[in-house]
Amino acid sequence: MDTLAQLHCTPLEPADLTLTGKQLLALHRDVPDWHIIDCAGTRCLRRVFHFGSFTDALTFTNAVGALAQREGHHPELLTEWGKVCVSWSTHPLHGLTRNDFIMAAQTDLAYARLHRVGVIIP
Repeated sequence: MDTLAQLHCTPLEPADLTLTGKQLLALHRDVPDWHIIDCAGTRCLRRVFHFGSFTDALTFTNAVGALAQREGHHPELLTEWGKVCVSWSTHPLHGLTRNDFIMAAQTDLAYARLHRVGVIIP
């Protein structure tokens, strides 16, 4: 079975519903560092990544932006000195779909890759 980070986002269908209950918990196990929270009335996945400089935070922000463009699914990003807050949700449905968990996993992978090659220093 593919890991979430290896999957790609799929277009939303009119009948799509947000995840609840067991579906939500099962996918959350694959991205345990992410928090499921309420973002202005919409359930979202949020994680704060820490860095040693603004430059590293901006490099990561740009990497997340590139993967979001590639997948056609875009997060809320807040970049500050030493940290980036990333929030994924499916705004048209006011909640979380499988796409959000795929993007959270891809975000984790992007962070790990940048760290591993020494591009960013947490």
